[in-house]
Amino acid sequence: MTRIPGPRLTLEGASPTALADLWSGGDGGYDWLGGSPYDGTRDAAGMVFRAHENGVLRPDFGLYVVIRQEDRRAIGSMGFHAAPDEDGRTEIGYDLVPGARGHGYATEALRTLAGWALARDDVRRLFATVERGNAPSRAVLERTGFVRVGEGEGTYAYELRG
Repeated sequence: MTRIPGPRLTLEGASPTALADLWSGGDGGYDWLGGSPYDGTRDAAGMVFRAHENGVLRPDFGLYVVIRQEDRRAIGSMGFHAAPDEDGRTEIGYDLVPGARGHGYATEALRTLAGWALARDDVRRLFATVERGNAPSRAVLERTGFVRVGEGEGTYAYELRG
């Protein structure tokens, strides 16, 4: 599985076995800060596992577990909703366990993943949606260089171009 190192964090691609375990309520083989992943990680693991089972998952465009290097604790997840389309656009999502929030980890992890993705020939744009009321997540996107490009019912859409 792909490993993408950052200054304080490593993004580790979750294996199909880890995805299935996370989706079913397990720990995926990771030592989670606070004891377990956030619900968004479980939902994402299910989405990516189903893509794997259906044969449509491109290996590098799945779910990454965010690992804090200082203690090897899993603190969240980040990944892609699908592989890039013909225009080089792919959507990302992320979450952190509550105990890891407010330390700059989400911003660092997103910068790391965005830099890795936009350095590839097949990715030209990253897309993300966030609930309007989620000011911390909006701030993460904006600190990372994402620009608000639209809005939907209760959400804002952001984009980062390579």
